[in-house]
Amino acid sequence: MAAPRPPPGRLSGVMVPAPIQDLEALRALTALFKEQRNRETAPRTIFQRVLDILKKSSHAVELACRDPSQVEHLASSLQLITECFRCLRNACIECSVNQNSIRNLDTIGVAVDLILLFRELRVEQESLLTAFRCGLQFLGNIASRNEDSQSIVWMHAFPELFLSCLNHPDKKIVAYSSMILFTSLNSERMKELEENLNIAIDVIEAHQKQPESEWPFLIITDHFLKSPELVKVMYAKMSNQERVTLLDLMIAKIMGDEPLSKDEIPVFLSHAELIASTFVDQCKTVLKLTSEQHAEDEEALATIRLLDVLCEMTANTDLLGYLQVFPGLLERVIELLRVIHAAGSDTMNIFSTCACMKAEGDVSNMAEGFKSHLIRLIGNLCYKNKDNQDKVNELDGIALILDSCSIDDKNPCRVTSAEVVGTSYRNTNGVFQVYFLREDPLLSVPRVIESEYLKSRAEVGQDACRRGRGRRPGPTGSVAPEVHSLSDSRGWEGSRAGYLSRRRSHPVGVTFRALFFLRLTEIAIF
Repeated sequence: MAAPRPPPGRLSGVMVPAPIQDLEALRALTALFKEQRNRETAPRTIFQRVLDILKKSSHAVELACRDPSQVEHLASSLQLITECFRCLRNACIECSVNQNSIRNLDTIGVAVDLILLFRELRVEQESLLTAFRCGLQFLGNIASRNEDSQSIVWMHAFPELFLSCLNHPDKKIVAYSSMILFTSLNSERMKELEENLNIAIDVIEAHQKQPESEWPFLIITDHFLKSPELVKVMYAKMSNQERVTLLDLMIAKIMGDEPLSKDEIPVFLSHAELIASTFVDQCKTVLKLTSEQHAEDEEALATIRLLDVLCEMTANTDLLGYLQVFPGLLERVIELLRVIHAAGSDTMNIFSTCACMKAEGDVSNMAEGFKSHLIRLIGNLCYKNKDNQDKVNELDGIALILDSCSIDDKNPCRVTSAEVVGTSYRNTNGVFQVYFLREDPLLSVPRVIESEYLKSRAEVGQDACRRGRGRRPGPTGSVAPEVHSLSDSRGWEGSRAGYLSRRRSHPVGVTFRALFFLRLTEIAIF
């Protein structure tokens, strides 16, 4: 006669199998921990028993690492390991008592060692991947809102676990390891990250591959961009594609729905120094694009994105003043505009004039975005700054800008909707002001714009500005502004989502879909 089964144990009034020695018992315990009341009343002895099963099952994984032929015999062990991790993961949800109990058993060290063994196996069978993912989920949950657990996770996981997981081919493993990194990082650990740049660069690459994943994005925007020292050393080591990704996220941060905080302004002033100095030193690399063999030159494309960042930084009044006096920036921008304008006029290349631009704004010529952003940057640098206004005049910049902005059907820097809303010519400082609006080819303006014509159109512009903002559907179905008043310091770019949406459809910059103007006496920043 068989021996009687031992009575079942109880957990918060709920019957559970005991002792916990098999897969079904673990699954039952995992289900129990879905309830908050069960998590809060769980005895520590349960976690010790789960840890014992985890250690015992991990021996099979160690053996498989030494002898690859044993991998095919891992099925039962992987099932137990997976359920152990699920049980511990659930037990940690919003329960600091369980987090502390599990941590004090040194479960974190066992879990990290086992995860590193999974990576060493380099087997892509689904059962192994499931155990791998559940182990990372457990580490993320035990570290969540628990600084003591975060310290232990960081001690065991950094840097090996992140180096092993952030570049894993499985998207979920990359996402979960990014979650652990985001949860564990703080200002002190950021300094350690500067000494392990490969991890930081892997995060950038993870965002490149999975732009829809939230964790790499949050690591970059909430941690990396708050450390100018890290950004500086990262930028020097990254590939040009990775630089473009980082610069895109910097733009997204500047253009976010929430303005930069007081604590973030000094940080972004440091970023501004890096961006401006790099652009001044490397801006002429864009001339490589005049050659067909360099039409997709990544260094030149990264330089174009530097200009995009400078445009957004100068549209922020807290960053503008620093960039207005940055040594050599205004001069280099004017010089570059002159060089690419001449290059486009002399020979047929990417900076040459477009034969046609569609009314709906389908722009295929990279010069359309780059030249207009050069002019936009010049205008912003001149905002309420007489020294820069005079400097533009001394460098013959006004004539250059007028020639670049000639409104005809071939200039790639023209506004495709050449409806002039407000124009005037002022003799003070020899200034030229011009405002463009909409995208409808409503009229044709001669290459040489006479002051009498500008004067006759001024009233039209004033009326249009008084009518307020036109509106159009935004990129996500929302309503976005079309026309901005001259006092609008945010410009016309829109939210981060809108920017990234437009960036995907127009990789070299979106222009001419809204108010575009240059005003060298009292320019409205845009």
